Amino acid sequence: MRILALDGALARCSALVCEDGRVLARRVQDGPRGHASVLPALAQEVLAEAGGGACDAVAVTVGPGGFTGLRAAIALAQGFALGWGVPCLGVTLGEAFAASLPESERDGRALWVAVDTKRGRIALERPDAAPAVFAAGELPRPAGPVLLAGDAVEAAAEALRAMGADALPAALRLPEPEGVAAAAALWLRGEMPPREAEPLYLEPPAVRG
Repeated sequence: MRILALDGALARCSALVCEDGRVLARRVQDGPRGHASVLPALAQEVLAEAGGGACDAVAVTVGPGGFTGLRAAIALAQGFALGWGVPCLGVTLGEAFAASLPESERDGRALWVAVDTKRGRIALERPDAAPAVFAAGELPRPAGPVLLAGDAVEAAAEALRAMGADALPAALRLPEPEGVAAAAALWLRGEMPPREAEPLYLEPPAVRG
């Protein structure tokens, strides 16, 4: 099973082609802007390096994340999937981070993903709760120890510790394309229900006059 994995949710663009868990080609470029122009080039590069031809599925991060980056990545993924006639699967940041983190690093902690909305608030994705946006001082108190990932780790950890929670920052701040592909592979094997490639917008886009 060959998968094309794409991500543009945060300050990074990435593209990867893997086959049965083996990475054939990988490109990552960090930066807060330019996703709409950078990501198609990265996708074409990994497809060419992997030998060209269609993949069996396309996976893409759907959020939480930036409006423009999510829109660009999802539109690109849907275009590839439509052209090839294959499934296009959505992966949340929490699912991508969870697939990237070994159980030894999680050590029984619940994984919380904290994303900077760039509006002074934190988008939080956690198990058994719908993703939502909170002011840092109004984050929910976890019932047990948590491991934090995402680009708002420091602010979230500080706020949670201030309320007496056991919050441990993980090294992962930005999603890795291997995690996106690994999460999609779970859906393809029927180990988790599939998610449509639709953006997980938690706030309306900023409007500029």
